[in-house]
Amino acid sequence: MGLVVALLQLNPTVGDLEGNAAEVERAVTLAAANGADLAITSELVISGYPPRDLLRDPEFIQRCADVTAAIETPIPLIVGTPLPPTSERHLPGNGSMRIVPGRKAKVATRKQLLPTYDVFDELRYFEPDKAPGILRLSENLSIGVTICEDAWQHAGEVPADYDADPIEQLAAWQHQGEPLALSVNLSSSPYHLHKEGTRGDVVRAAAKTLGHPYLLCNQIGGNDDLLFDGRSLAAWPDGRMIQAPSWCAGVLLVDIEDGDGDSAQWLPWPDGKCCTECNCKVECVAAGSEPKVPESGIDLLSAITTGLGDYCRKSGINKLVLGMSGGLDSSVCAAIAARAVGAENVLGLSMPSRYSSEHSIADAEATAKALGIKLHSHSITALHQAAEAELKQELVDGNPVARENIQTRLRGMMVMAAANSRGAMAITTGNKSELAMGYCTLYGDMVGGYAPIGDLYKSEVYDVARALNSEAEKFGQTPPITESTLTKPPSAELAPDQTDEDTLPPYETLDAILHAHIEDGASSSTLIASGFDETLVKWILERLHANEHKRWQMAPAPRVSNRAFGQGWRQPLAAKK
Repeated sequence: MGLVVALLQLNPTVGDLEGNAAEVERAVTLAAANGADLAITSELVISGYPPRDLLRDPEFIQRCADVTAAIETPIPLIVGTPLPPTSERHLPGNGSMRIVPGRKAKVATRKQLLPTYDVFDELRYFEPDKAPGILRLSENLSIGVTICEDAWQHAGEVPADYDADPIEQLAAWQHQGEPLALSVNLSSSPYHLHKEGTRGDVVRAAAKTLGHPYLLCNQIGGNDDLLFDGRSLAAWPDGRMIQAPSWCAGVLLVDIEDGDGDSAQWLPWPDGKCCTECNCKVECVAAGSEPKVPESGIDLLSAITTGLGDYCRKSGINKLVLGMSGGLDSSVCAAIAARAVGAENVLGLSMPSRYSSEHSIADAEATAKALGIKLHSHSITALHQAAEAELKQELVDGNPVARENIQTRLRGMMVMAAANSRGAMAITTGNKSELAMGYCTLYGDMVGGYAPIGDLYKSEVYDVARALNSEAEKFGQTPPITESTLTKPPSAELAPDQTDEDTLPPYETLDAILHAHIEDGASSSTLIASGFDETLVKWILERLHANEHKRWQMAPAPRVSNRAFGQGWRQPLAAKK
């Protein structure tokens, strides 16, 4: 057996320095007990990632360094943590510390490449370093140390063009006579759908150039809107690769002399529920092959469940309330809520009006029963009629949407009242297609503290619904999403015989145009040239930008795409578009 390296794939809580350090100690002790010689954490595991403006507090930075230095470990350990600035004129470092039993902790390296695109804004907080780290762990053992983005430039997988390439710098160092046994990457690489293939390309490119194993440790979990799927990696120069499980905390043990991965072990976190549910295993990927790609609905289901669950757990929230119309979106959100905090902690409100269909009410009841959640029913008909009567003078000859929106705002009031009275958090059930088009009501169906499907297009919500039903059937349970919910035309039911297509184009067309524009950056002329109707494209893009003010007020949503509304979509409000 060669050198065994442990990748500590953990789920840190932002700001919980002592708690995160304790988790590192537990993990490294577990790794050592199972034969590890060296352990690596993810990027900024002590502060949690992303710590955002907590990094502007010098006392916070110093506490991170002090807590890291106090970690006790039975084997050499490299820990990701913010580091105090090297001078008064410099910013802190995004770095790592080396902790060796019986020795004083020392700085291992500082991150070189600081991304400022999409959700990243690291130059706001950190000072870049000029070279990767070289650690001499013993007389005969030296390793290279990089941090997240440091590896992505080499593979050409970033939109930035940095002046330096840390992987090439490590290679040059070796050519000058300093052999390295391996190189590692402390990473907090945010999730988006199908990113696992890109991450694999990054570690393979580094291993090939360096001529030795390259190991990447990623974190898991949700922190605000960002999700982290784990899938830590080890790659060899010939292209063989090992991938840790997704959405599971644990320790990946890698023997760097075993490129087949036969001896790789996954040590699940003792209190990690998902490991017992999905039987997590290490995946060995042959040279020239790609990691297995899970079905989109299944991976998205894991992602948004993690996002909502961690948001609640890390915020001290244990009860959820939501409106349930019997439609697809609210039914899926109810199922996600039950998975995230337990069915006994979820309350659904059915709030029918004179326009609600009997089948919608029945679908909401069937979903609640299948999930085992409580469902209270409160008709809004009398309240709506009273509001219309009181506001008669204001509504005469007015926009009919005003009358419709009274209904959704009454429902929002009820949801918030139920949440407030129970010390619960309301969740909002809108999807990305609706949020893009403004097909949602401020202070109505947008009320809530979290938007579980806010970054899922309507077509993706159907994928998640089918995944939920398949999972239920697998365990002999009643599928929570009724066949009627899956097949009936989507409708807000705010007017007689209303459907979404009265206002919007079919979701297949709408989602295709939105995805091409938002995620892929296609302009209107590109969309038209690709075959979409010119009038429709212009109407969709005009409406998208006209409703920016609503998205500025939306609840945080777990990011599952490569461009989500929020930090990665920074559009002006008062602007000619």
